[in-house]
Amino acid sequence: MKPAVFDYYSPQTVHEALLLLEQHGFEAKILAGGQSLIPTMNMRLASPKVLIDIGRIGELESIRVSEEEIQIGGMTRQFLIEQSPEVARYCPMLAEGIKLIGHPQIRSRGTVGGSLVHADPTAELPVILCTLGGAVTLASLDGERVVPAEEFFLTYLTTAIEPNELLVAVQFPRIQPRSGHAIEEFALRKGDFAIVLAAAAVTLDEAGKIAAASLGLGGVDGAPVKLDQVTDALLGLEPDSRLIQECCEQIRDIVEPESDIHASAEYRRDLSVTLGRRALETALGRARLSLT
Repeated sequence: MKPAVFDYYSPQTVHEALLLLEQHGFEAKILAGGQSLIPTMNMRLASPKVLIDIGRIGELESIRVSEEEIQIGGMTRQFLIEQSPEVARYCPMLAEGIKLIGHPQIRSRGTVGGSLVHADPTAELPVILCTLGGAVTLASLDGERVVPAEEFFLTYLTTAIEPNELLVAVQFPRIQPRSGHAIEEFALRKGDFAIVLAAAAVTLDEAGKIAAASLGLGGVDGAPVKLDQVTDALLGLEPDSRLIQECCEQIRDIVEPESDIHASAEYRRDLSVTLGRRALETALGRARLSLT
């Protein structure tokens, strides 16, 4: 099938794109990498009357490092993040997780902003952003607003972005001293969307006890799930594998996944416990290595 008829615009600046969004509103769709939008248009699952291609807006492709965070432009291609030494040094979870997205051909076109706005709950970038406590910057003709990740993702394929807004940047916190990270996922085939994925970050104090920890899951709800109930139980401790396993068993009672053609709800629960445990153990082990 081919897409329905639409008008095509290719703005050269963010301001031009925002003018088009203000004019066309709900009738318009932003074309970034096009990895999700174009197939849905070809299948007539989406039929926007206006397509706004932001691929020529150079100011939206950037990686900037400050003292507290890494800011990535919304049109930055995923393969640039994968190859960035700054990302590998200051946000290793993102550097590791980006390699799990699809295949090299996908990452050569896919953008960080496009993946986040599409908001597939089994995609890596939304889970990483939520786990790390990052945020997105949304722009409109009225100005910019910064939305924390946990407020941005609402439910399946739905975010807090308004029809007249454009995601212009994403903020990932820099990794702190004595910290470790991990991301684990299970997919039916390499490059497929995960059935379930887990991301974890752990920071130790000078005595080797857990000072901060976070654990996020994808594939168990309509949006990424951050499991503060699990990680709060580890604060101030020097946990071993047994204690981590006991804490992760809580996940069975927290998540409420649905069954589908890929996996039953109970199987997703089992995966959540297993992958959550693995991610926390790996993150903790890497944090301990940084003490030596």
